[in-house]
Amino acid sequence: MAPDVFVRRARPQDAVAISRLNNSFAAEGQMLLRTPEMISLAIDDYIVAQGPAGEILACGALKEYSPSVAEIAAIAVSRDAHGKGLGRAIVRRVEDLARMRGIYDVFALTLQPEFFSAIGYERVDRARYPEKIRRDCLACTRRFACNEICFARNLLVEDETPEVPAEQVGRAGGVVIGSIRPAHAA
Repeated sequence: MAPDVFVRRARPQDAVAISRLNNSFAAEGQMLLRTPEMISLAIDDYIVAQGPAGEILACGALKEYSPSVAEIAAIAVSRDAHGKGLGRAIVRRVEDLARMRGIYDVFALTLQPEFFSAIGYERVDRARYPEKIRRDCLACTRRFACNEICFARNLLVEDETPEVPAEQVGRAGGVVIGSIRPAHAA
């Protein structure tokens, strides 16, 4: 990740830029449409990567379904910033937000299974999360033609893994935010 990119909690004034980034992918059927108003209502759940000129380069959100389960949602990285580790950094910060809220069972529905597999998520059956299906999937326009794949991670199990020396981290180009984890979790 470039040293002039800052990953932080989203602010109310970021809602329009987050919506614009998200909806550039929604127009291609890669994500669901999110209005600035929808994002504003959940702004405390969003994390952004801000570039040197103040532009939003990436975003993601934590969508809570119960006191113990949440979705890693709305992960988007500007096309100009692809391949720079911002997606990983956003997911890690969203996971940190989940931990702060005492949530350790996180999942993601994605059309990019390689990404989530590469960052330590395991493929699971979406039926494992009936809260998601009841709240979102039943009303979704893509309900009968959904091709998203469900991936999950237990953050409590990850937190119990031993740390590795810094010199062993990053050899595969991964981004580590917070504590240093074994290479398979970075």
